[in-house]
Amino acid sequence: MTALATHTLIELRGSLRNRQLLFLTYAFPLGFYALMGLVMTGINPAFKASMIPAMVIFAIMITTLMGLPDPIVNARDAGIFRSYKIFGVPAANVLFAPALTVNLHIVVVASIITLTAGPLFGAQVPTNAFGFVLVTAVAMFTFSGLGVLIGVVSSSARVGLLWSQLIFLPSMLVSGLMIPYEMLPASAQRLALLFPTTYAMNGYTGLAYGVQPPFNTEMSLVILLAGGLLSIVLAVLMFNWDRSNRTARLHPAFGLLAMAPYVVGMLLV
Repeated sequence: MTALATHTLIELRGSLRNRQLLFLTYAFPLGFYALMGLVMTGINPAFKASMIPAMVIFAIMITTLMGLPDPIVNARDAGIFRSYKIFGVPAANVLFAPALTVNLHIVVVASIITLTAGPLFGAQVPTNAFGFVLVTAVAMFTFSGLGVLIGVVSSSARVGLLWSQLIFLPSMLVSGLMIPYEMLPASAQRLALLFPTTYAMNGYTGLAYGVQPPFNTEMSLVILLAGGLLSIVLAVLMFNWDRSNRTARLHPAFGLLAMAPYVVGMLLV
């Protein structure tokens, strides 16, 4: 644990000097949050009811899906992981340290959104603080697992971006961030159940706001936890220290198994 804490501290210091990561972590999500507060709440006042969880989930997705894979791919290709191996750094620490680092940034951004959305834009504040924190923590765990897995299976930063977009863009359209889940056509609702964002927003509805959700909130959290845990296990099993090391890696197609909990959720809901 001491080694992991030290490694995380080093990653945190490095992230504060990474302009691209800082942009994805702070400027982009907070800028989008301000734009939604100024524009979306005027066009659709009902958006105020879900603005805080929607913007928190947006920040989580941007930071993990866009911010995590690229450094993992670049560090592997630059031979940095090979240096870690020489000095006995466990593969799990190599993956967990950057994930913990981006989650520290997410906590800051999520706090800013949660504390300012009400006074600035009239957004509805969560009625259950514990439920809000619980769902946020689970969502951070799930998306961090996905971000790490994408970084591990991607052959290049460009491929990693494509995989991230395959999750990010549909999540923005059909997972309840901009349009409530219950207002979507039946076909779009089925599609939405393939993405963790849908389960996170459902959890916020029931646990943070005390509103009757479209489907069971406990099941939503279980599916999110299962998805995050499976992503992390697959990432560790498929991890390569460098491009030439293939001894401990499964075929990248096995990464699709991370979608299994959401497929089960689609069948159960």
